[in-house]
Amino acid sequence: MESYRSNGREIPADLNPRGYRNIPDFLDDVARRYAERPAFTSFGRTLSYAELERLSAAFACYLQRETGLQPGDRLAIQLPNLIQYPVVLFGALRAGLVIVNTNPLYTPAEMAHQFRDSGAKALVVHKSMAHKVEQILDDTELEHLFVTQVGDLHGFAKRHLINAAVKYLRQREPSYHLPGAIDLRGALLKYVGEQPLRVECDPADLAALQYTGGTTGISKGAMLTHANLLSNMLQGVAVIKQIGAGWADTVVSPLPLYHIYAFTICQVVLGCGGHNLLIADPRDLSGFIKELRNWQITAFIGLNTLFVALCNDERFRALDFSTLRLTLSGGMALTRAAGERWQQVTGCAVVEAYGLTETSPAVAINPPLDVHPGTIGKPLPHTDVAILGSRSERLGEGCPGDLCIKGPQVMAGYWHNEQATRATFTEDGYLVTGDIAVWEEGGYLRIVDRAKDLIIVSGFNVYPNEVEDVATAHPGIVECAAIGIADPVCGEVVKLVVVRSDDNLDEEAIRDWCRERLTRYKVPKVIEFVDQLPKSNVGKVLRRALKAGGQHAA
Repeated sequence: MESYRSNGREIPADLNPRGYRNIPDFLDDVARRYAERPAFTSFGRTLSYAELERLSAAFACYLQRETGLQPGDRLAIQLPNLIQYPVVLFGALRAGLVIVNTNPLYTPAEMAHQFRDSGAKALVVHKSMAHKVEQILDDTELEHLFVTQVGDLHGFAKRHLINAAVKYLRQREPSYHLPGAIDLRGALLKYVGEQPLRVECDPADLAALQYTGGTTGISKGAMLTHANLLSNMLQGVAVIKQIGAGWADTVVSPLPLYHIYAFTICQVVLGCGGHNLLIADPRDLSGFIKELRNWQITAFIGLNTLFVALCNDERFRALDFSTLRLTLSGGMALTRAAGERWQQVTGCAVVEAYGLTETSPAVAINPPLDVHPGTIGKPLPHTDVAILGSRSERLGEGCPGDLCIKGPQVMAGYWHNEQATRATFTEDGYLVTGDIAVWEEGGYLRIVDRAKDLIIVSGFNVYPNEVEDVATAHPGIVECAAIGIADPVCGEVVKLVVVRSDDNLDEEAIRDWCRERLTRYKVPKVIEFVDQLPKSNVGKVLRRALKAGGQHAA
């Protein structure tokens, strides 16, 4: 049996003094210890730990008694940052189901691929996306659909006011036809106060399919076990608690919970009895900053793009940051300028971390009391980092090489893709990240370069092959290549270099084509027309040559 199969099977005992075996164990424990504390807030509605336990139990009851879903079946969640998200997440896990986190911005084609590949039998979706589900439903195995609106867990008056505003004033809920769709609020109310049958999950059992392309290719489901997610949560708690008590009192969580970074960090906060302040749309800076005025924030979870946008806004700079004790950065590289500007504005240094979807996600983090700007910090407890040379030899300080990881947070493999799994692990069980790193003095790590073709737009992975496949389906395009170019706001944006057969084909027509088929951040921002693409002697497009020809967005 391959050695990578040991990943995600056990939780290190010294990190796990309370003896968690699975995520429902964890929820039961924190709900009991912190019952009356606030756990999540969104749109002015706060769920206590006790309410989170009670509502997630109600959802688990509905799943067990009225759907026929069995432990191990997959349930997809396609929601923005609403308090319904943790209710559904923990409820599904309590019923023994496997979570499939799904980006609410996905196009119908992207949704169909993920639902088909995962074999999802159930979906919880916000009504604003239900019309997309209608388009692809017959092409999936979905049997049970739950729909919800923003205000569904609020009181009577506010619920109707918020839902009406979203539907009619903002016009964000297109009409749809999904016979048999279940109202999530009604499902929860039916079983509030009841407890589900306990499902005994082993640490090695699958908890989530988190979709990623790795470093290349079509999106694949990283198999994350209960041990993976709990280990990474406990690793994070072990490091961040160095700050001392109180850091988690009010944690601003503007990043989407479907992204593995926010998904795991929210559990780190729960592990410390903290309060997650969810932001549904951080792109709405006015609304975001207005919400921040209501709180004495103690921690901020963000990424480079967001730090830059906020610090450039005078309304944000006028806020009171006297209680801010932790700023955590992940998802994309933190530029030195962005880190320095954030510290200047808020008085709080940015703690940069590094991770991958395949590692649940955290691998390394700067010690909060000894931050080394420009590095990704030190490996988390129980994380074995190897920097390997061209002959797979371990390299020492100052020698850049392939960054490889082994630890309890490393995935069990890719869902139904043994070939990709084998290609991602070394023979002795290390995950090959595709990034180039170097050891620095004191055991700190610095990323020198990353997987050569991966494009990271505001912390989201964009895979050139996917963009190229969509673009070349246009009848006016002969061939094309997608590359990442530097952008002061997003870190990188997609540039598409196109050979066209129709001289009348312009940039906007290509963007329109892509917008219909790709999530917004994958759509090319820069398009260049050329007579031919640079290629190797075997016909492979030389993306490196294209990058050398244009490094920055206009």
